[in-house]
Amino acid sequence: MEWIYKEGRIYSENEKGELMAEATYVTMPNGEISIDHTYVNPSLRGQGVANKMMVAVAEYLRQCDTKAVASCSYAISWFKKNEEAYSDIIFSDFDNQDAGCKIDGKH
Repeated sequence: MEWIYKEGRIYSENEKGELMAEATYVTMPNGEISIDHTYVNPSLRGQGVANKMMVAVAEYLRQCDTKAVASCSYAISWFKKNEEAYSDIIFSDFDNQDAGCKIDGKH
């Protein structure tokens, strides 16, 4: 997949311009990035696309030298599962976050 990086959003579209996968985030006052939503098109679910998207997000955060927090339950789960590989970008108080992914009709 080809990832498109825009302020507040990392996503991929198909050749028709349809949204295939997306992670949205907000920049917190302290400079950390809070991942607040993830989405994978139903036609791609179960194929590891969400994992690939989160790897793209994590690599972007590394390039920006930014720490991650999350309110999206999938993002929280992914970071916990991959904590060893991405400990350099995970906010130190990550385990004390509450899940509360925003839902905009795309889940």
